[in-house]
Amino acid sequence: MSIRAVASYALLVVGSIAVAFPLLLALSYSLMSESEIATFPPPIFPAQPTLDNYGKVFATIPIGRYLLNSIIVSSAVVAGQLVTAGLAAYAFSFLVFRGRQLLFFLFLSTLMIPWEATIIPNYMTIRTIGWLDTYQGLAVPFMATAFGTFLLRQAFLQIPRELWDAARIDGASSFRFLISTVIPLSRPALGTVAIYGFLSTYNQYFWPLLVTNQVLMRTTQVGIAQLRFEESLRWGLVMAGVIMVAVPTLALLVLGQRQLIRGLTAGAVKG
Repeated sequence: MSIRAVASYALLVVGSIAVAFPLLLALSYSLMSESEIATFPPPIFPAQPTLDNYGKVFATIPIGRYLLNSIIVSSAVVAGQLVTAGLAAYAFSFLVFRGRQLLFFLFLSTLMIPWEATIIPNYMTIRTIGWLDTYQGLAVPFMATAFGTFLLRQAFLQIPRELWDAARIDGASSFRFLISTVIPLSRPALGTVAIYGFLSTYNQYFWPLLVTNQVLMRTTQVGIAQLRFEESLRWGLVMAGVIMVAVPTLALLVLGQRQLIRGLTAGAVKG
């Protein structure tokens, strides 16, 4: 192995440790006792690792219910985004109608609207129809995504137009072409939209805090904040909760990183 390759690997290792250091430190603190964390200088590694903090998290807050709520809401948002973004992207890619480009640019312009500007109208709508403290109130406002539509449209444009023409000649309907051809050929982009939608929903804090009042309807991020508020000086407890909440997202990111990269780079050379 050449010196240049060794230097490259060394640089990658150092960069990886630097990026992962906050999470590794949180993991280390979650295995320490409170007295060990309070020592000076602060230790990096636990002298006597213990799982007591994880047991205390279960005893302090319903972390299992919070994880279940987050997974249910995130899965519902992913399903909704795949359906709405997939159908919209298909229309912008294959269907010919007057004003298609203008409508697509208007669709994209919604990306410029900050989420904070829509919070009050969304909250008033959810409250008016009685969806506070419900899963639909947490999920429905996020089931349409302009970013996902753009990403899927770029992936759909990579599909040869000849396939569309051949399917139409054979008598296939638009819906059948979408199901039998477009979706199987666009799995990386669909996977990217799914992973991105799941992670962004799973890590939401303000919206779940706003539309839920019942303790058992809270999601993970709100639950961790409650843990920190109640136990502001017990960092081992807080870090144990953070690690427990981070495990599902890390697993999803590791398992789907290939699909995520392929999906984000698909359509990069065709507009």
